[in-house]
Amino acid sequence: MVRIIGLDPGLRNTGWGIIEAEGSRLSYVADGAVHSEADAPLATRLHQIFTQVLGVLHDFHPDEAAIEETFVNTDARATLKLGQARGAVMLAPASLQIPVAEYAPNTVKKSVVGAGHAEKVQVKHMVKLLLPKAAMRTADSTDALAIAICHAHHRGARTLAAALARS
Repeated sequence: MVRIIGLDPGLRNTGWGIIEAEGSRLSYVADGAVHSEADAPLATRLHQIFTQVLGVLHDFHPDEAAIEETFVNTDARATLKLGQARGAVMLAPASLQIPVAEYAPNTVKKSVVGAGHAEKVQVKHMVKLLLPKAAMRTADSTDALAIAICHAHHRGARTLAAALARS
């Protein structure tokens, strides 16, 4: 059995969701979100995100982490800030030697719903079907659970590819 944390990075709210995977069987562990102070300087906000995610990692001891890749939108400044928040979020598991996998938003949606351009309501519905005990406390934590599910579906192929590359 492997414990996976999915992370949905954001500068204001970073969602997290933890599942356990044993073969194709998935079970819900916990979900939630961490927050930064909107009026704090950027460096302070990034530190707040990093330390809170680190706290979640210490509380739940995941074996692997998965994070959504940054999508580029029309606001370059917002994209840059999201990228910085994503870096702070990625650094937390990396600092604990927890492997971090990255997935494009469309890959997450396709893995959970079956369609890469699924709507948020469809993703939420499928997360609830796959993890009936999930609290889905926020939209961000629901997305994080979807990222964890995506990783659970793809990790076998990644493990096999890594093993083949080493041999």
